[in-house]
Amino acid sequence: MLIGVIGKTNVGKSTLFKALTLAEVEISPRPFTTIKPNRGIAYVRVRCPCTEFKLKCNPVNSFCIDGNRFAPVEILDVAGLVPGAHLGRGLGNKFLDDLRQADCLIHVVDISGTTDENGNPTTGYDPCNDVRFVEQELDEWIFSIVSQHFDRIVRVSSIKGEEFAKNLARQLSGLGISLDHITATLHSCGLDEMDPKDWGEEELRKFLKNLRKLAKPMIIAANKIDLPGATQNLERLKKEFPELRVIPCCAEAELALRQAARKGMIKYIPGDDHFEVIKVDEAQARALELIDSKILKRFGSTGVQEVLNEAVLGLLKCVVVFPVADEHKLTDTKGNVLPDAIVMPNGTTILDLAYKIHSMIGERFVRAVDCRSSKLLGKEYKLRHLDVVKIIS
Repeated sequence: MLIGVIGKTNVGKSTLFKALTLAEVEISPRPFTTIKPNRGIAYVRVRCPCTEFKLKCNPVNSFCIDGNRFAPVEILDVAGLVPGAHLGRGLGNKFLDDLRQADCLIHVVDISGTTDENGNPTTGYDPCNDVRFVEQELDEWIFSIVSQHFDRIVRVSSIKGEEFAKNLARQLSGLGISLDHITATLHSCGLDEMDPKDWGEEELRKFLKNLRKLAKPMIIAANKIDLPGATQNLERLKKEFPELRVIPCCAEAELALRQAARKGMIKYIPGDDHFEVIKVDEAQARALELIDSKILKRFGSTGVQEVLNEAVLGLLKCVVVFPVADEHKLTDTKGNVLPDAIVMPNGTTILDLAYKIHSMIGERFVRAVDCRSSKLLGKEYKLRHLDVVKIIS
């Protein structure tokens, strides 16, 4: 599972990344601070089964705060885009290759309109422009990859009598694009009845644009929501792009809260609408009060945790599952209670989970047990969100 963070330069991508991961990355109010991609671990918030089973959990791969389990996913922050990147402007778009295996994209937008298309300070800029040009750059990136091989794929499919969709899927597997993505897109575009050798550039671009939307779904993180004019821009953006999920957020506030919590100054659960002050000085108290009044009380949270949760659990419809070795004590072999919270793609089976844990467990899979009902599960059982299961091998 890989979540890509994209957007133009100087909109707060690295701040959002650091808030989600608390990784040490360079943050600066200047264009192109990020050149090499930042990679880290972020955590999806779900209800921990420890409350349901009335147990004290001992997380190993994750952490739990007051019955809220935070399950790990990998996240990648790439360099900022500018309009015309596919033509070589800015840093170009070659770095988008880092996103080849991304399952979905978080597009960070400066919803305050205080940075222009090149990431320079301004006023009155329309954030809708950012969505348009970033989508265009993504489409140009995928087109540049596919177009150079497309004629050969069509020709080979025709000569060998092979299915075009399967050949294209093999070519695009490195982009995390599957046969299901391709066949669904062919159908939705009305191109499944048209011979690909009769496609022109218009048909190819139409197909690839829709394929990108399906295989790399996108959510908008409307950052800097606390600044003047941001709420008006937010409504305009939602109206302009009704098909996109747009979440207002303030990455700076989330980063401040998480850092304060790490230092023991406050108690804060990421995604909450409040925090509890433990020990702060007068200046810190004033800063926290501003976050509380300008962000938490107005919007219900900083929005950062919601962005990640919506990307993983909403857009991708992933499930979080809890494998254990003892179905009665809900422990692993070392006695840790509910040790692991694993994020799995939508539609995956218990056998997929077995292989995810270890290839040997997958190969020796016999059956599994639903720890809530004690029901035996076969290898084709589709995992459900918050399942607690024991795998027998």
